[in-house]
Amino acid sequence: MKIFSSKQFYEADKITTEKQGITSVDLMERAATQIYSWLHQRLQGAQVPIHIFCGIGNNGGDGLALGRLLVENGYLVKCYIANYTDKRSPSFLTNYSRYKDVTKNWPLLMTCVEDFPAIAREDIIIDALFGIGLNRPPEGWVKQLIQHINTTPAYKLSIDIPSGLYAEQAITDHEAIIKPNHTLTFQAPKLSFFLPESGPYVTFYEILNIGLDEEYMQTTKPVAQLIAKPQAQRFYKQRNKYAHKGNFGHALVAAGSYGSMGAAVLSTKSTLRIGAGKVTAFIPECGYNIMQISVPEALVQTDVNPKVLSKIEFDFMPDAIAVGMGMGTGKESVAALRGLLKKVTCPILLDADALNCISSTKTLLKLIPQNAILTPHSGELERLIGEWSDDYDKIEKTKAFSKKYNVIVIIKGANTIIISEGEMYINTTGNPGMATAGSGDVLSGVITGLVAQGYDPLMSSVFGVYLHGSAGNIASQLIGFEAMIASDITEALGDAFIELFRQDEQQQAPAD
Repeated sequence: MKIFSSKQFYEADKITTEKQGITSVDLMERAATQIYSWLHQRLQGAQVPIHIFCGIGNNGGDGLALGRLLVENGYLVKCYIANYTDKRSPSFLTNYSRYKDVTKNWPLLMTCVEDFPAIAREDIIIDALFGIGLNRPPEGWVKQLIQHINTTPAYKLSIDIPSGLYAEQAITDHEAIIKPNHTLTFQAPKLSFFLPESGPYVTFYEILNIGLDEEYMQTTKPVAQLIAKPQAQRFYKQRNKYAHKGNFGHALVAAGSYGSMGAAVLSTKSTLRIGAGKVTAFIPECGYNIMQISVPEALVQTDVNPKVLSKIEFDFMPDAIAVGMGMGTGKESVAALRGLLKKVTCPILLDADALNCISSTKTLLKLIPQNAILTPHSGELERLIGEWSDDYDKIEKTKAFSKKYNVIVIIKGANTIIISEGEMYINTTGNPGMATAGSGDVLSGVITGLVAQGYDPLMSSVFGVYLHGSAGNIASQLIGFEAMIASDITEALGDAFIELFRQDEQQQAPAD
């Protein structure tokens, strides 16, 4: 699924009207009809007071068109227009006239705080004040109107995007954004729906297909791609019945130190659980018994140093390497990482302390192989790319870093983002229960195990993040968010594969 910019949506609207021989008002009517159908399916004619707050642009035109359809079908509707300027879009004016043609209860033109209506808890609010074209925060009494709506306990539904929220720029006033219960967005979601600062304003959303030109939507390069179940299904490689463990790669996990062997255990076990044929854990000598007991399926090689990794040497050619989880950041660890980077010939994933070693010793940056996978948490990312002012600045700086060093960077979060060669992929799986120590170590193992099996580094990153989040969802359904620990994610990886192709249950009518 693609995520487009506001400019691209406007281009899609223009091309759609030209190719389909319709007007912008016709397209607006199509959108309003979709919203009406969504509401009618749920309300079934219930006489619940519906308050529609409209701006004077195209989003307000959507609201007026919707209001007219609701009035024509017997619903209790009251429309309000935020009359903050004399400028109005042509489509708004057309729908304003059409609304007045079907009812004597004309929209109320609001010009000040005294015009704000009282709204009961049982009512419904539809937010059609501002759309994706907004480029500055609402001010004055319009901002107060948004705050009035937010303090009302009634159910709130936003059209296309919550009013006051930008589609692809940082928030400038958190007090001037509608906080809806639900958002119905047109054709495709917007980038702001998935970022840490703006995402909380879009807790639930649904996509309404309004028939924008299919060729444009398919061929236009998006600002990002959203990874959900249909996309993840296409990544999966079916196994051959006559395959053996040698067909699924031999991974090396170089990790752990005295007191941090859990990270090595979690990564090693997840590398196996995701399907790698063989996994060798390269660890300090102090972790030998821990690893052999915790992950009996793994091979184990130890460093000469009893407590930390000092020289990573192995007697086979791995198909993939993961390094850094719990390895420490001392001089010995930096030397060990430098030695590994100088000789590595297979795909490599750098996580945790490997990234911290690189941040403290910048000369290591030049040694990172092309297409290496970096999996930093927020603090590790900041040490790599520097401070950022907002989510969009973070993305741009990460893109620049990724391009400069030709690496794949995974920005972990509620909607983990994978960046490679200027492309951005946004994951849709995961939950707050995964905010627990060791969850990142599991992810490193998952991605490394996929690389070992022959998935290319980018696909391994995108698919691995999806499966990791899906396993987290499955685990949370069994034990809840609060009780989750990282190993629960590992144990659910098998179910994540099964869930990938599980058909959604549908109600079927009994046979005659």
